[in-house]
Amino acid sequence: MSDAVQAEGLAKAYGSGDDAVRALDGLDLRVAEGTVVGLLGPNGAGKTTTIKVLTTLLRPDSGSARVLGTDVLADPARVRGTIGVSGQYAAVDEYLTGFENLDMVGRLYHLGARAARERSRELLDQFDLTDAADRQVKGYSGGMRRRLDLAGALVARPPVLFLDEPTTGLDPRSRLGMWKVIDDLVREGTTLLLTTQYLEEADQLADRVAVIDHGRVIAEGTADELKEQVGGERVEVVVEDAGSLGAAREALAGLGRGEAVVDERARRVTIPVSGGASVLVEAVRRLDAEGVGVSDLGLRRPTLDDVFLTLTGRAAEEPDEPDGPDAGRTEAQGVAR
Repeated sequence: MSDAVQAEGLAKAYGSGDDAVRALDGLDLRVAEGTVVGLLGPNGAGKTTTIKVLTTLLRPDSGSARVLGTDVLADPARVRGTIGVSGQYAAVDEYLTGFENLDMVGRLYHLGARAARERSRELLDQFDLTDAADRQVKGYSGGMRRRLDLAGALVARPPVLFLDEPTTGLDPRSRLGMWKVIDDLVREGTTLLLTTQYLEEADQLADRVAVIDHGRVIAEGTADELKEQVGGERVEVVVEDAGSLGAAREALAGLGRGEAVVDERARRVTIPVSGGASVLVEAVRRLDAEGVGVSDLGLRRPTLDDVFLTLTGRAAEEPDEPDGPDAGRTEAQGVAR
């Protein structure tokens, strides 16, 4: 199986001198054809900058990248003709109707008037937007706009699709619907690079996961492989008072097979263990001896949240610096349109 996306040694800094922010620091990444790779990392880790480089929106300071064998720097126009992009925020014209938005994209892709109309109606039906097709988008809900934006990225049936946090802001029902659409696309052979902070999303959709932090891929593999790196069972303790997190961490030190990880915002201490339920008894004894009040205590299997906490020392949605200037803007709207 060949690689649809390749990146080697990508580096990108915003600003200069002492004020420079290094968004990418030698990032390497590969996405095999017909697979889904989930690019995960805390805010500011470099996810959006990576997408911008791979979709020709941003030139790296160094390194190289190819999409379907085409160098993104040497022939960006050819790359744009083979990809679809949906950014963090819906890039739609709110003064046009849903149908007019998609029809415009089809014409920009030179599909021809009839083909553009047919494809627009097909996508509106696929994304459950038929009833709103002839309404101005300014009257759409946030979830409807997100679905229309993704539909726009699919008008030309691109073989490679880049989705930057595609389900942000969607309600659970809409998110599940989006997952189904993405799953159908992959079954039809589309290659997908997906950035997300919803770890269950990567668990559900991605064939492989790449964890990125400080502009580098720090771990890569299937979700199960990454969980295995973290360890098997885990004791999780939620304390009543955030001020006792340090005492809880000290009390649990040596209980398991690694260091305890603290999530201050959740007032939670997590430590990998082995030994089953008997470990819980020892944990309770130790916490009680230190006078630590506990609101929740449990033994569970690792999740991708645990992978994040272990590899980066922080939660996936922990606030941080953005990927670069105007990181929240939908610059991707210019690629697939």
